[in-house]
Amino acid sequence: MNNPTHPTQEDMRLISVLHALADPIRLEIVRCLAEAGERTCGTYEMNIAKSTLSHHFKVLREAGIVKVRIDGKHRYYSLRKEDIETAFPGLMSSILAVDKERW
Repeated sequence: MNNPTHPTQEDMRLISVLHALADPIRLEIVRCLAEAGERTCGTYEMNIAKSTLSHHFKVLREAGIVKVRIDGKHRYYSLRKEDIETAFPGLMSSILAVDKERW
């Protein structure tokens, strides 16, 4: 398994972060990570194909929203909340404060 790259905090761009957060499935992933912390892909009970879920994680990772840690065959994802809040103050807390029904 190759080690995926993550943008540095300085390389994160607001347009990429907002694009990644514009999808309801990715918003749900972010909300779950904010509540539960680090999780593997297989712990999400979403009615979508594994390949589609992997794509959503890739978009989130490339935007700098999540980081991945590989341990054996497992990929553990966690939210880069502190990096996002430093780069874009108030963004993540505002996103997470929005009621799910208003997405």
